[in-house]
Amino acid sequence: MSESAVQIIARGPRAAAEAGAARLDADPALEGATYSILEEDEDRGVWRIDAFPTSREEADGVAATLREAGGLSVAVEDLADEDWLAMSLSGLPPVRAGRFFVYGAHDQGRVPPNAIPLRIDAGAAFGTGHHGTTVGCLLALDDLLKRRRFERVLDVGAGTGLLAIAADLSGSKVAVGTDIDGPSVRIANENAALNGSRARFVHASGLNHTAVRGQGPYDLVFANILAPPLVALAQDIRTALKPGGWAILSGLLRSQERRVTAAYLSRGFRLHRRIRRDAWSALVLEKMG
Repeated sequence: MSESAVQIIARGPRAAAEAGAARLDADPALEGATYSILEEDEDRGVWRIDAFPTSREEADGVAATLREAGGLSVAVEDLADEDWLAMSLSGLPPVRAGRFFVYGAHDQGRVPPNAIPLRIDAGAAFGTGHHGTTVGCLLALDDLLKRRRFERVLDVGAGTGLLAIAADLSGSKVAVGTDIDGPSVRIANENAALNGSRARFVHASGLNHTAVRGQGPYDLVFANILAPPLVALAQDIRTALKPGGWAILSGLLRSQERRVTAAYLSRGFRLHRRIRRDAWSALVLEKMG
């Protein structure tokens, strides 16, 4: 942004916050908008959306969409131009999700001895491990690893690369990630090197990139994106999986579970588990036959 960076904060009851988030997800012009939704005050029933637009046009669109949802107080606050994201990340606590421990450079030395450490320096990419969708995916992987291993893993919409790196460090022989955002791919590969991981990331839209097709079929596919592309990619994800393969899907609100689940059940998947964190849901599905 040519002007100072801004943060958009919207507060209100859960139903209003979920409605606002659903409007953001449904607007094609805001497909790349980065935001989080969480319960800020349980006693008062206050939920909060934080959005970090990357352009003035996106900021105006996000603010207008949240106001139009109704029931939310929306504020736009200026952020310091220099390294505001790094400063905000420095205050984030580490996250424990099953066997995985996600931390930043500021928490070096705090890794428990029995955990798989994942150092993630987010930069401009999504996926520090603090968002409910990312935590849900890690918990799903941890649960599945109690009964089997995944030789070949694909992470669609990899962001920081956290999920593919987690798969690699927990025993997968092949871990490939894709993202439509070039800077995210660079950051993901940097994070892989930082963690001593063999996971590799490519700039790609969809699952037709040669680096993706050439490593398939996969035992496990992550897709932590948004509900509309999850639905659109249902057949492609089925094709990318081996018979009996698994899909861990997130980036969807609880209110969007039925729509996404239906798209996969109709293509021969079986729903194994839902993992809910804050307003978000992760779906764990098995490809039958």
